[in-house]
Amino acid sequence: MKKYSLMLGILIGIVFSANAQKFALVDMEYILKNIPSYETANEQLNIISKKWQTEVETKMQEVQNLYKNYQTELVFLSDEMKVQREEEIIAKEKEAQELKRSYFGPEGELFKKRQSLMKPIQDEIYNVIQELSREKDYSIIIDKSSAMNIIFSSPKIDISDQVLTKLGYSK
Repeated sequence: MKKYSLMLGILIGIVFSANAQKFALVDMEYILKNIPSYETANEQLNIISKKWQTEVETKMQEVQNLYKNYQTELVFLSDEMKVQREEEIIAKEKEAQELKRSYFGPEGELFKKRQSLMKPIQDEIYNVIQELSREKDYSIIIDKSSAMNIIFSSPKIDISDQVLTKLGYSK
């Protein structure tokens, strides 16, 4: 609902403004798919993510094995040994959860790696879009890949190929 209100506000502002304002559209998905370094970065992230996921799954499997062993040996263990084994299982489970959080959490290694690989590419695209905006006097440039309420857009106002050309990736 907020998106619709924002878009309505933008459209009303465009319609009622005294100056004829120019606007354009870009398709960030299209642009990113045509940048080889972005695809390479994505592949690196997938490889790292799978490696870390396997590591976390291995830790969780250790916990499962400890628990199964504990269940089978439960009748033979003294109360002290039961407590010791339970604490060991809980400690291993916490360790696995901590590892998962450190890799995949909001401030985890995957987030940091994604930032280090993707941010330079995104910044470069943003700078080129700003440059095109100044050169051609665009008031607004909208990303049509993330604007879900755009039903139709004329190819005439799509500057995605111009962005790619300025980046050095001409089609």
